[in-house]
Order: sequence, then structure tokens, then C-alpha cells
Amino acid sequence: MSGEALSAPRRPRVGLALGSGSARGWAHIGVIQALEDMGIRPDVVAGTSIGALVGAVYVSGQLQAFSDWVTKLTFRDVLGFLDIGFSGGVVKGEKLFNFFSEQHQNPDIESLSQRFATVATDMKMGREVWIQQGSVLDAARASCALPGLFSPFKHEGRWMLDGGLVNPVPVSVCRALGAELVIAVNLNGQLIGRHLTRYDTGSQDLEESDGETPDSENSEPSVWGRVMDYFSSSSDENVEPTPGLFDVIGASVNIMQDRITRSRMAGDPAELNLVPMLEDYAIMDFHRAAQAIEEGRRLVEANRERIEWLLGRL
Repeated sequence: MSGEALSAPRRPRVGLALGSGSARGWAHIGVIQALEDMGIRPDVVAGTSIGALVGAVYVSGQLQAFSDWVTKLTFRDVLGFLDIGFSGGVVKGEKLFNFFSEQHQNPDIESLSQRFATVATDMKMGREVWIQQGSVLDAARASCALPGLFSPFKHEGRWMLDGGLVNPVPVSVCRALGAELVIAVNLNGQLIGRHLTRYDTGSQDLEESDGETPDSENSEPSVWGRVMDYFSSSSDENVEPTPGLFDVIGASVNIMQDRITRSRMAGDPAELNLVPMLEDYAIMDFHRAAQAIEEGRRLVEANRERIEWLLGRL
């Protein structure tokens, strides 16, 4: 044996696949923060829809400030960002992303120290598009155009729809960008048949859903509940309402993404699949960030030994 010191084993290139899932996506923040606490900084980050937005903020070095901001959001704040219109979607998204561009840095993807890509869907061709160039916020916006809810976004001359239509948890993107160990955050598990449970029992449950009593002056009913009531086809409190517009969108998206996720991940599974238990979150519950972030942290901590084993094995 030579006197030369043995080199330390090379750590595998870690990829983080951040899935689609609307308000449940705040769990991505907790996952990333807990991984960083373990000393794990992913080499590759790929995001779809809300995963693209959180991923964009993370790779541009602004996750902590972003986390501080979203945990202070109230349902009134969320409503304030909804530029309602019916041209391609109920929400244009311009007000929200203009705010992001004013409050956050918006570097080009090419300048980042981590590999980063978002997934969008070409509206004309139906093809999966991986955006790996240009500003991080434009890449995120192109991935966040949920059909019926957010208007499509024009990127490089093509109209883009939500990436969750084709690749809800972008494990394949991480692989293509060189990841050897992929940690996937799948927000679409445990959802089928549950998206309406917070509203089926009436307005009282709406107001108690955040742990407040109906008489509390600080009670903040779900944004989704307020808007759902507006779009419901029944106004009679004594009659169970038929599914409203957002019920149909929410159920359809959940079913579609669950089926696509199962199919894609069966063919290309991640080494670790994290599934936040946030089945009571409705599609617009963005004001409930604290609980989702904590769930993301809990998942990583619960899988700490497995993560360390995977890092040492590969």
C-alpha cells in the first residue's frame, strides 16, 4: 500500500424533483430546508408547476426570505394577488409574478451554480418542454399555467400550459441532467376523492379548518371555500351543492396528475419518494404555508437514516 492518502468517496450527484400540487407545494420549502440542514445541497433541481416556483426561488438563493413571506400570507393577501379574468383562465397570474419580479432576484438559469429546469406543456403540440434557459421566474411561470385556473404563458413564441399535464413529478428531468440519486416530492398521493371533504359538511367546518372557532375574530376561512361558494351552482344552504367550477377543476387535476404520476414513476422511480400528508389542502389554500412547510421538514427527518444510507451506498 502506498503512503498516499486514500481519497474520500465521491458523493453521488443528488437531484431534487419538486412536483406539482398547488398550495400543497409549500411543503417543498420544508423539504429543501431540512435537506440543507443535513448538509445536502442538491446538484440538480427540477420543478413542475408550484415545484417550479419554489425551485426557482431556491436556486436563486432566496428561499429563506420567501419562506418568511409565505408563512405570513393571509387569505386576504392571497385574494389580493388574484387578477380575475376569463381569458384563458380564471386568474391571469400577472399580478403575482410581477410582485415576485419586484421583490426577488431573477437570474438567468445559465448563471446558476445548480442545474435547474422546469417542465411545461406546449399547448399546440401537447409536448413536454424542459425550460433550461432564460430567467428563472419566466421558467417557473411557464410551468404554472394550470388549465382553467391560470392563464397560459407565452414562452419563446409558444403558449405553455402547466407541466403537471405531462410530468407531475420530474424525476426523468433530474436523471437527464445528471442526477444519480433522485429525491422526489410527490404532492399528488392520497388525494383522490378527498378534495371536497373540507367543504362537504358546511360553512362551520370551513371556519374551523385552521383550528379557529367560528366566533374568533382572527378566523380565516379557506380562500378556496370562499371562491368555491361563489362559483357553486347551488345557493340553497339546505341542499347539498352540486360541483362548482373549482370543484371540477380540482377533482380533474387531482385524478389526472395522480394517474400520470403513478405511470411515470413506475417506469422511472426515484431512489426516495416523499409524499406529504396534506390531503385536506384545497387547491388555493396558499395561506396555510406553515403547516405544509413543517410537513416537508417532518418527512425529511423521518427519512434521515435512509437518505444517509443512500448517499453512502451510491
